[in-house]
Amino acid sequence: MEKNTLPEEVRAKADSWLKANIDQETRGQILRMLEHDENELIESFYRNLEFGTGGLRGIMGAGTNRMNIYTLGMATQGLSNYLKKCFSDLRLIKAVIAHDSRNNSRLYAETTANIFSANGIKAYLFDDLRPTPELSFAIRHFGCQAGVVITASHNPKEYNGYKVYWDDGGQIISPHDKNIIDEVEKITSIDEINFDVDQSRIEIIGTDLDQIYVNRLAELSLSPDIVRKHHDLKIVYTPIHGTGVRLVPMALKKFGFTNVYNVPEQDITDGNFPTVHSPNPEESAALSMALKKADDVGADLVMATDPDADRVGIAVRDTKGNLVLLNGNQTGSLLIYYLINKWAETGRLKGKEYIVKTIVTTELMADIAKKYNVETYDVLTGFKYIADIMKINEGRKSFIAGAEESYGYLAGEFVRDKDAVMSCTLIAETAAWAKENGKSLYELLLGIYTEYGLYRENLMSIYKEGKSGAEEIRKMMDNFRNKPPDNLGGSSVVAVHDYLKQETLDINKNARIPLSLPKSNVLQYLTEDSSKISIRPSGTEPKIKFYFSVTGKFTEGEDLENANRKLDEKIQGIKKELGIG
Repeated sequence: MEKNTLPEEVRAKADSWLKANIDQETRGQILRMLEHDENELIESFYRNLEFGTGGLRGIMGAGTNRMNIYTLGMATQGLSNYLKKCFSDLRLIKAVIAHDSRNNSRLYAETTANIFSANGIKAYLFDDLRPTPELSFAIRHFGCQAGVVITASHNPKEYNGYKVYWDDGGQIISPHDKNIIDEVEKITSIDEINFDVDQSRIEIIGTDLDQIYVNRLAELSLSPDIVRKHHDLKIVYTPIHGTGVRLVPMALKKFGFTNVYNVPEQDITDGNFPTVHSPNPEESAALSMALKKADDVGADLVMATDPDADRVGIAVRDTKGNLVLLNGNQTGSLLIYYLINKWAETGRLKGKEYIVKTIVTTELMADIAKKYNVETYDVLTGFKYIADIMKINEGRKSFIAGAEESYGYLAGEFVRDKDAVMSCTLIAETAAWAKENGKSLYELLLGIYTEYGLYRENLMSIYKEGKSGAEEIRKMMDNFRNKPPDNLGGSSVVAVHDYLKQETLDINKNARIPLSLPKSNVLQYLTEDSSKISIRPSGTEPKIKFYFSVTGKFTEGEDLENANRKLDEKIQGIKKELGIG
């Protein structure tokens, strides 16, 4: 690229960084790009890495559009300024910082703690990598006003992120999310970041808190006698190079499980994730080594957690003895079924209990809850909204569990985010309970389908890159919003939920009914035969997502694979009717 084709704004941003008080490594990277790689320079500086409603996430490197100690520092300075405004009446503001196994995560965590301390905020910093749910637990345990976890969840190895939590232990929501964004955007220069660390305000958190956290998890056990009886249930667990490596086995042992096999190659905490293409437990390839290990040892259950150990994917044996992967809706339904049954059996249902799920998660969970007169709350996509319902109901109602289709689950009220450490223990306990009743987890799921009907879900994403792609997605949403179909999958569309307009169109009554959930660009079509189709643009990627949920009868002894195939054909037909098949 010719020198004169370099956008002036990019060169100006690069020059401003070179004039700022930056480290020599960053300075060298910028100079190298100026001399030898102007395309990379443009990618690194053409915009500012956006501090979204949850925090930062991006490719690591030098520049305003990259994750580094300076973009992270500006975010932390803005957050510090906001905390001092919100909690000006407190003598001491406190925050916790945790991180996962990604490259640079420790550096970013220490940098965050240093900037907090420089701004007079006490920083509790974990001594090493820890699961995200333990950060949530620590915020509540230490009575902190905020928390930050350094993680990019299941993104590729080139990425890292910065996720912000509030004083209830949940991720930030309105109005704090937008207010923090405003404060972060006021920081326009690296030199505005206070890097003058005050070591007296930094406290290192060690393994003592791990034990407290695991002890609290153990209090969630509803079948300790059954676990003792089936303690030798064969379990294979992999952290996929992430933070679950120590605490998940520790928690399973605390519950009483004694036959847990690891995958040694994936116990190595490595931010390059060398054994997988993507450390995402939603993808079958990420579990391939664990599945092989399970076949080698004859395991009944396989569990895999993502790098920050807030989501878990599982595999179970079908009726032919083959390992099959369950999706997030299936695993969540098994957990909800087990927990509600045990609450009922032990006399804990008093009429004020509830579960929470997201609007794109299976209605099977709501059907299970309804049978036991347990209330179901539907919330927008994102576990932070589940945590908000818990905060609203705290002290008034009893939370049983929360779940989302994207492999995140929670029980108990001492953590306020999805918790894969907790989920692994309760999934294993559910397997022991099923075994006590003469069933496998797979057979337990078949029984649920027989009782409540077979639910089949599918997610489809359509990518549209660049500015033109964003415009195309906008037009697609406008079309789906303004011209809803009359029929889908052979059944009449009876209602349209429009979360942007915050209203439901009841087609049979030709009435518009207000929706109470926050405004969000999501559409849902509901049909007479209980199909649910949800459409929403992604908030973090250039794509539009379609969630399909269809249901049908399922009889005892019926082959699940054949029954699912019929429902898959129905979903495929609906895709064609929507013009995306």
